[in-house]
Amino acid sequence: MRIVLQRVSQASVDVDGKRIAEIDRGLLLLVGITAGDSDIDLAKAARKIVDLRIFEDENHKMNRSLRDIGGALLAVSQFTLYADVSKGRRPSFVNAARPELAEPLFDSFVETLRAEGVDVQTGEFGAKMAVKLENDGPVTLALEVAA
Repeated sequence: MRIVLQRVSQASVDVDGKRIAEIDRGLLLLVGITAGDSDIDLAKAARKIVDLRIFEDENHKMNRSLRDIGGALLAVSQFTLYADVSKGRRPSFVNAARPELAEPLFDSFVETLRAEGVDVQTGEFGAKMAVKLENDGPVTLALEVAA
C-alpha cells in the first residue's frame, strides 16, 4: 500500500459536480493498493497515520498528531500511485491492484482508521473525482506500508 499524506486546512471531494465529502483541519490520504497488499497490517498502518506527529504545537514544532488535534481524515483511493512510467509516454498500471481486490481492502482500511476514533470521510471508489485541498505547510509525506 502506498499512501500520499497531506496535512490540510481543508479538503473536499466532488463527484459529478456534487460534494460527497469534506473535512476541515486534518489529513488527506491518497491511497494506492497493489496486488500484494492482501496481507498488510491495516491496524498498524492506521495507528501510524493517526499518531504521526506532523501538526505544530504552540512552539511551531511538529509535535502533535491528528489524534491530539482532533482532526479528520479524507481518504481517496488512487490507483495511479502505482503507475509505471519507465517505458514510453503512457503510464502502465499493471502494478495497481484490480478493483475486486482494491475496493474491499480500501474499505477495510477506512474502517480500521475509523476504529482509531477519528472522523473519516471518503471519496467514491472508481469514480472520476475532483479533489480539492488547501495544503497546510505545505506538509506532504509518502508512506509505504508493506506486508
